[in-house]
Amino acid sequence: NSCQNTLAQKILITHGTDTIVETAKSLAEHKIKDKTIVLTGAMVPIAFGSSSDGFFNLGSALAFVQILEPGVYIAMNGRYFKWNEVVKNRETGYFVGI
Repeated sequence: NSCQNTLAQKILITHGTDTIVETAKSLAEHKIKDKTIVLTGAMVPIAFGSSSDGFFNLGSALAFVQILEPGVYIAMNGRYFKWNEVVKNRETGYFVGI
């Protein structure tokens, strides 16, 4: 696993939102210690230009990865969630805590 082998302690991953929770779970199950991993993506693809939320989510994720304790997180819509406390609500287009 590249995340485990890197010397970096803070890792930001851009990812498609349909399977982002599954990837976060997989990373968490590898029991990567002492690293902060934040996954983020866009509900509206960047191809849609200024209506995409991708740049906002990326900026938020950059801030979160610097301040969060080690663990695996998903950052979307200006919020962060622990990997096992979030789901994608396909009806509203938001990630929500569980």
